[in-house]
Amino acid sequence: MLHSRIIPSKPAMVLEGKKKNLIITDIHIGFESSMASNEIFIGKNSTIKQTIAEISEIIDDEKPDSIILLGDVKSSLKNISKNEWDEVPMFFNEISKKCSVVLIPGNHDAKIQKLVPENIHMISPTGMVEEDVLLTHGHTMPSENFSHVNKIIMGHLHPVFFQEDSVMNGQRVWVTMKTEKDKIFPNKSGVLEITIIPSFNRYFYATHRKKYKKSISPIIDKVKTASSAKIITLD
Repeated sequence: MLHSRIIPSKPAMVLEGKKKNLIITDIHIGFESSMASNEIFIGKNSTIKQTIAEISEIIDDEKPDSIILLGDVKSSLKNISKNEWDEVPMFFNEISKKCSVVLIPGNHDAKIQKLVPENIHMISPTGMVEEDVLLTHGHTMPSENFSHVNKIIMGHLHPVFFQEDSVMNGQRVWVTMKTEKDKIFPNKSGVLEITIIPSFNRYFYATHRKKYKKSISPIIDKVKTASSAKIITLD
């Protein structure tokens, strides 16, 4: 049986059964290009080095058998930016020195196969199943072939808490909800748990709703009502 555990103060989860997997999503390497277009400049290679260091520290602490990346490793939607050509291979090369790496591509990972070293296990964007858990980015609907699962772990949505008079306003959060399984898998009954992991990229946040560009997931769009839900802060 698989057990999941949120790593305190980190946008990362451990999924442990026969093997121990570290789950991370939405790193968005190369996002500086879009920031530069808005005249916001960050030092060259500073964020990728920070990202590698932070993930390496988590790996050293948790000692997983593998790290599973739930998509959006890169940031540009349709092409590969200059930063991504340099930094995405650097990221994979450094992290794969520590443990096995599995990539489930997201909607921002167009053409990423050109950047992925041979030792990285890249699988279908529809996701992968570990026992009764579906791991997916969240931008596509799960196949009926996955209808036996009881839990979905996904990214894509970059969940952020909004309450302008709160100290938590604009901060990344975890979201977990339970809903009827037939909302996602029409031919199945029972309860389905969905966990949305916050983006690993710390710069994906906002303090005002109107400035927050949220992603849309067909999975969450199907969940009109949830029998229960909870929000967990990183800190």
